[in-house]
Amino acid sequence: MVGNNLDTVRRHNLSTVLGLVHRSGTRSRSELTRVTGLNRSTIAALVGELVERGLVTESVPEEKNGVGRPSPVVGAHPGVLALAVNPEVDAVTVGVIGLDGTLLRRVRHATETMPTANEAVVIAAAVIDGLRVELGAASHVVGIGAAIPGLVRESDGVVRLAPHLTWVDEPFADMLADATGLPVLAANDANLGVGAEHLFGAGRGVSDLVYINGGASGIGAGVITGGVPLAGISGYAGELGHTLVNSAGVRCHCGAIGCLETEVSQRSLLAVLGLETADADELERELAASADPRVRDEVERQLRFLAVAVRNATNVFNPELIVLGGFLRALLSAAPGRLDELVASAALGASGESLRIARAELGTNVLMIGAAERAFERVLADPGAF
Repeated sequence: MVGNNLDTVRRHNLSTVLGLVHRSGTRSRSELTRVTGLNRSTIAALVGELVERGLVTESVPEEKNGVGRPSPVVGAHPGVLALAVNPEVDAVTVGVIGLDGTLLRRVRHATETMPTANEAVVIAAAVIDGLRVELGAASHVVGIGAAIPGLVRESDGVVRLAPHLTWVDEPFADMLADATGLPVLAANDANLGVGAEHLFGAGRGVSDLVYINGGASGIGAGVITGGVPLAGISGYAGELGHTLVNSAGVRCHCGAIGCLETEVSQRSLLAVLGLETADADELERELAASADPRVRDEVERQLRFLAVAVRNATNVFNPELIVLGGFLRALLSAAPGRLDELVASAALGASGESLRIARAELGTNVLMIGAAERAFERVLADPGAF
């Protein structure tokens, strides 16, 4: 992103500088000057204002060779934080994320039964109250981002349908805002995941990618094409979990036959392993350690159906990269290279010739970091209003 020296675009320039520090970590003033195309005095003024507003810190590094004065180093202020909330069928998870994109704390509150929207709000608000005490008065929480496993209306954060949670038309963002006193922005979990991987994970520098997330509530996808997120007219794009992969399959809760998430599921993997519950990391360890042929057969079965969906995504979007998150990371690791083989044998040659398939680099933190990006949006867009 290139800045401009005109005073009338000061807001844009502040946003540019803060965005660089947010996305790329600590930068020297000289690097910011080079990357933005702005002159040194303009960068000094912009950094000074961001320091005054408590958004960045500035320090002078120790001289290493004694030649010339080292350029001051600019970093995200450690006290500027966002919160993330992810309700699922078996837990409500809350995270604390720094302005540098680092997950500082994550609390997973397991639930004995599937939480209603109101119950999820009560749990999240209670966890957040406890975290506020831990964070102390020196911290500034800018807001909350909520990652929802379902269809979320982009304009107001209403959860139109979260089928596995049985939520319909729940104003979750407003409910959580009322309970916490903080601004809340909600979106589909996979759409937030693709943003996180694009900025901080496996998708850095990639302009065309698909992120497929597998959670306890099913499977969803987020798409970035030409560097721009694909949301659809109301924010509902990416429901890959409800694409057909088995015409002889079972009926899905959505009413269709043979959807991806009826054939590829965390629940089935846990069942064959004899487990009641496990997060994605635990599931990955259990699959890797198992020599049970039933487990191997289930992994192969699920990979075959997942390959159908990945093939479809490859043919439709022609991405450079497909990133698998949630329990799909564990499935990919359980049989290294197998999904690549299955997709290569089925996708259109031209569409798949440059395709890479990778695990989500952010691991179990991906939805927390993606949700926090929603909360940081306003600050990043207009630092002068902070």
